[in-house]
Amino acid sequence: MSRDRREGLEIKVVDPPPPPPPPSSSTNNLSAAQSSPGTRGRRQRASFAEFRPFKLWFPWLVPAIVVANIALFGVSMFINDCPENSPKCSARFLGRFAFQPMRENPLLGPSSATLEKMGALDVTMVVDKHQVWRLFTCIWLHAGVFHVLANMLSLIFIGIRLEQEFGFLRIGLLYMISGFGGSLLSSLFNREGISVGASGALFGLLGAMLSELLTNWTIYANKFAALLTLIFIIAINLAVGILPHVDNFAHLGGFTSGFLLGFVFLIRPQYGYFNQRNNPRGYAAPSAKSKHKPYQYVLWITSLLLLIAGYTVGLIVLLRGTDLNKHCTWCHYLSCMPTSLWNCKSQNMYCQSSQIGKQMNLTCIANGRTEMYTLGSENQSQIQQMCSQLCS
Repeated sequence: MSRDRREGLEIKVVDPPPPPPPPSSSTNNLSAAQSSPGTRGRRQRASFAEFRPFKLWFPWLVPAIVVANIALFGVSMFINDCPENSPKCSARFLGRFAFQPMRENPLLGPSSATLEKMGALDVTMVVDKHQVWRLFTCIWLHAGVFHVLANMLSLIFIGIRLEQEFGFLRIGLLYMISGFGGSLLSSLFNREGISVGASGALFGLLGAMLSELLTNWTIYANKFAALLTLIFIIAINLAVGILPHVDNFAHLGGFTSGFLLGFVFLIRPQYGYFNQRNNPRGYAAPSAKSKHKPYQYVLWITSLLLLIAGYTVGLIVLLRGTDLNKHCTWCHYLSCMPTSLWNCKSQNMYCQSSQIGKQMNLTCIANGRTEMYTLGSENQSQIQQMCSQLCS
């Protein structure tokens, strides 16, 4: 996205210089070359490039976030160890890094038990055991290969440009606060199963990009291209949100948080403010320009108040254990769309077990299916994974 950067125009009246002597033929050729359209164009572009009122930052935080997310996904697959803990796996040739069965996790990733162990958002843990830290840790985990690739590619595409223009501090705060807002809204409506993913934080960057576009609309050269880019990325992540472990409440909460934070963190000063600072000594500007426009101050204060009020009310409602999803009959479809390929309630499955020697008989209470398993060194979490596969 390119931007038009405009310079102030300074007019000076000077006495005309004496007429120059008649030029020679070589001088005529040199003057013609210097005054050619191509030469003038290069001079204009050089002058245009020298005017940079906004500092360009070196982007290092967004690439670091991408590397951290990919590394944590690798750690989750290492801990999952599907061949050791599950009777069936996808891509068993990967060994310890094999995926859970497609019916259990269509995103090619670890089990729900592994994600919960690593810090996935589980509302029961947050409310009953006061593990509020899960509202932050869940944004660093991903449910599968497709999930992490979609999020990280979108983050590189959007985040690097924002960090170059606004710096690592503002973009880092925006990323974390938006991710927290997405987790908070998700926990208020999605009280079944678990939720993971950086989609809330990513949508926060999209929301901030939209508010920055609206606030600084006049300096964008490709306004509609920017809008189409936003719509395309939002549509992709909303489509991923109907799959298990990924919910659109996090997307909506992150987008709303980022949209409001954009008015707080990404305010652009007026160009006239920089022009008057760069005026030569003794030049009298026609009128002094303030750093920001009045409507930018209004949006800054309003957005900050809405964020504080929204987060405060959301945390109070969450810790009181109120389930807002009961008052919305269709809201659960925003969290996960059940199909014949996967079950959205795989985490809340219960089985009846009986053991004779090293043989364990599991019966899923939900669908009545029964299967016999040979026990090795299984622990309780591994048995829970067997139950989840049996009931899915």
